[in-house]
Amino acid sequence: MLTCEAVLAETSFHLQNVGVVLAMIRDGLTTVAFECNEHLPQLEALAIRYTNRKPDLADLCLVRVSELHPSHAVITVDQKDFRVYRRSKRKVNPLVVPPR
Repeated sequence: MLTCEAVLAETSFHLQNVGVVLAMIRDGLTTVAFECNEHLPQLEALAIRYTNRKPDLADLCLVRVSELHPSHAVITVDQKDFRVYRRSKRKVNPLVVPPR
């Protein structure tokens, strides 16, 4: 699974367990795909495009990762927003959503 540090921080917060996230990195279950500084113009453009949805940095990073790696699906519990977010302006992100 490819991700960014903002997503890892949010995951740690929601799980209330940073150890689980660190183990995922250590065990190779997830890899940091990019540094935000290297993609700042694209992240800013996404923030402007989706300003009405009030996206957090983790959401924008996932959209950007999906643009860089289009063969990968986005894993999220945030179905509502990710049904709206598009990669490369118009392409639907394939989603993996855990059952409720």
